[in-house]
Amino acid sequence: MKYDAEQVMRRIAELRDQGDEFCVATVVRTEHATSAKAGAKAVITRGGEIEGFLGGSCVQGAVKQAAGAVLAEGAPRLIRVKPKDQVVEQLDIDGVELHKSSCPSGGTVELFVEPMLLAPHLLICGASPVAVALAALGSAMGYRVTAAALEEELPRFTDADRKHAGFDLSTLGVDENAYIVVSTQGKRDREALAAALGSTARYVAFVGSRRKSETLLAHLREQALTADQLAKLSAPAGLDINAIGPEEIALSILAEIVSIRRQTTKAPVTAKEKLFSAAAKLVQAADNGSTAIDIYPKCC
Repeated sequence: MKYDAEQVMRRIAELRDQGDEFCVATVVRTEHATSAKAGAKAVITRGGEIEGFLGGSCVQGAVKQAAGAVLAEGAPRLIRVKPKDQVVEQLDIDGVELHKSSCPSGGTVELFVEPMLLAPHLLICGASPVAVALAALGSAMGYRVTAAALEEELPRFTDADRKHAGFDLSTLGVDENAYIVVSTQGKRDREALAAALGSTARYVAFVGSRRKSETLLAHLREQALTADQLAKLSAPAGLDINAIGPEEIALSILAEIVSIRRQTTKAPVTAKEKLFSAAAKLVQAADNGSTAIDIYPKCC
């Protein structure tokens, strides 16, 4: 199928609406004879299908390989496809990643491959003050926020992207990229925690004391949850920044989530995350009695 620029842009919109992750490759420069010219774009799906025109099979193979790595790392990269007799190293003299081409035209194509990833999924169980504060903070940080709570408590969430009555999480698209925080404050704690730990979420945290967490885990051991599932629980939730009050506790929890995310991805830290990290350090410094903290070089 022949794709023009308008069709590629429509396809990008369709994939985003469907909640799919994919890459966009753009030809940024060419040398000598090439079939694709600067400005050409294409979509590369998770399955490796190229939708758009970037050039012949040699270019397509390089783009597919790069797209797989970009999606895995969550970071864009620049690649250069050159005639194979000109490629002796993995990187060109200017540091650009090189790929070999057997195309008889002998042209060079430079492409920028960028990931189009879904925002991380933050699922909050319960409608406590901490839960409501966490929904607001998570939304401000660009997370896809789902609030799961008793139906009569859902109106408390004005910042959630999605609201779900009850704690059956099976229809909420929870996967290994989800982060679940249980903050039920005594309202069906065990049910919510069992559903969260039984999921494939990367992170499950409980807002409550260590003693209460241990008591709940003792009960959950009798509900067919495995030792590995129980071991996923982070409790009490959040980093120890001496937080007091719902907003500071929510800050400590999201700080822990950011830390875990960045341990498993090479994606660049965003400006919001830098400012968020600075805020967490300020809270910790204030509670430790400090009057000043040097955060400027680290966050700007």
